[in-house]
Amino acid sequence: MNREAGAADRAPFPCPLYAIFDPSQSRGRPLSAILRDLLAGGVGIIQLRAKETAAKEFLRLAREMRGLTRPTSCLFIVNDRLDIALAAEADGVHLGQEDLPLAIARKLMGREKIIGISTHDLAQAKEAERGGADYIGFGPIFGTFTKDTGYSPRGPAMLKEIRKAVKIPIVAIGGITESNISQVWEAGADAAAIISDLMGAEDVAGKVRRILALHHPSSASS
Repeated sequence: MNREAGAADRAPFPCPLYAIFDPSQSRGRPLSAILRDLLAGGVGIIQLRAKETAAKEFLRLAREMRGLTRPTSCLFIVNDRLDIALAAEADGVHLGQEDLPLAIARKLMGREKIIGISTHDLAQAKEAERGGADYIGFGPIFGTFTKDTGYSPRGPAMLKEIRKAVKIPIVAIGGITESNISQVWEAGADAAAIISDLMGAEDVAGKVRRILALHHPSSASS
């Protein structure tokens, strides 16, 4: 991705599948094994979201993930915690509407790091783009039990409107699974974020490969 704040000519998003790694969704399986399977399947960007994890353990896990992703081409993003993103030398941070303001995050992270912003409507999406976000997360697209966003499902139709309004990459999120992911790509999302459908898969690497095989860039909405 072009990380120059405010740039309109962004490079293609690194991967059409944006994996969100949430320890609470592991079903007791070793976290390192799940991460290795995600990487083996070909995921190009992984976000660590550990809202229920104490800071010390969050940092330990972030550093472990950084160590495993560093030799690969997979980007590593930390959710919410800019301090942990910096300490773990992550590629970037993803911030919500109630997190640290984008301008301050950019000053602390620098222009070479990736900053994504969660958005839920057109005004938030435009504001994030004006502020220099590298990409936006938009959703929830479908109903989800993974996270209570306080927003009703936006649906592919609203995603199409957001795609027309902003030029930076869009990562669709919320209730996305292998069975409906093609709808969000067709609506114009550069990538689709998946949590439980990946973390809970019996064969994580196989699940990733099947999802990536569904992606046909030429059929995506522009």
